[in-house]
Amino acid sequence: MTISELVAEKLRHLPAEKQQEVLNYVESLSKDKMSKEPLTSLEGIWADLGFNITADDIAKARREMWGNFPRDIS
Repeated sequence: MTISELVAEKLRHLPAEKQQEVLNYVESLSKDKMSKEPLTSLEGIWADLGFNITADDIAKARREMWGNFPRDIS
């Protein structure tokens, strides 16, 4: 017996409201699979805004943020 046949057999023994729940669940599974969109990097999102952040800019920001970490607490 195939999986489809096993599911159909078990489904036949459920009350109508439970069968509807199963149908809703199966439909939600197929929607999740179909609605996956590829992720876009932040660089791609900001491409039309004219930002040009270099590795040096990132390194400078990191030095400014973390320059005093860890602090010497005496």
